Amino acid sequence: MKTHQLGQSELFVSEIGLGSMSLPENHQDGVYMIQKAIDEGVNFVDTADLYRFGNVETTVGEALKGRREDVILATKGGNHWEAGKENWHWDPSKAYIKEACKQSLKRLGTDYIDLYQLHGGTIDDPIDETIAAFEELKQEGYIRCYGISSIRPNVIREYVHRSNIVSVMMQYSILDRRPEETVLPLLAENNISVITRGPVGKGILSDNGENKIPENGYLDYSAEELQEIVKQLQQQTSGNRPLSQTAIRYALHHPAVAAAIPGASKPSQLENNIQTSVSPELSAKELAAIQSISKANKYDNHR
Repeated sequence: MKTHQLGQSELFVSEIGLGSMSLPENHQDGVYMIQKAIDEGVNFVDTADLYRFGNVETTVGEALKGRREDVILATKGGNHWEAGKENWHWDPSKAYIKEACKQSLKRLGTDYIDLYQLHGGTIDDPIDETIAAFEELKQEGYIRCYGISSIRPNVIREYVHRSNIVSVMMQYSILDRRPEETVLPLLAENNISVITRGPVGKGILSDNGENKIPENGYLDYSAEELQEIVKQLQQQTSGNRPLSQTAIRYALHHPAVAAAIPGASKPSQLENNIQTSVSPELSAKELAAIQSISKANKYDNHR
């Protein structure tokens, strides 16, 4: 599995990572999926404290027992919640970020996190206070590096200019090309890596994607437009690789991108995602065709 350096850090992550949000709810099935991914060359596992209110972190921790050194482990914090309560609220305060990190460490069964990420963020946050929390966690040895998980250009710009983030996680796919307008060039220029989530567009960008199209469409695509674009993409990529692998390859094509973390809820999906690592990279002709078929979406807000 090819690896890429995460920003200017010492971390090298597999280009195909494992996103844990859609892991099976059954604990042992989740453990199996994570260990299978590691066995097949994935060294980057991403989770978050909010996923099933801490239960997914517990599953990840169980799966990594005896294998912690084989994995670049990433998690996220900032959504304030308490065990046994369903409601949560956004809390990027220094006190909460530091406490949330320590609670994640307990659930993950480890004494350090490789990449700790702010799970969201707005331009109205106390950004300097949040950055101070991450810097202190790093100095104290609880985390090795930090980043943010955000799609908001105005928030991303602030962290690029005011912090030492090594990565930004964001939604990016053939159907969501918004980062191409300004964010990807900005991050590439500052040697900050992108971790892409949602590369298969909730399953729409797959060989049976026409059956997964929501009635109300996706982003600025109508359901009718999606039917046509999936059909055209399937024709374009037929014989080269499954459409889902083409979609993941698209999410990896930009030089700012270090890893894609497609989710998987069953072993067959996981296997297909991992096989992308040995599928052909997109040719210039394929890339141009995909971009002519899809929209160059743009951000309307948070600019």
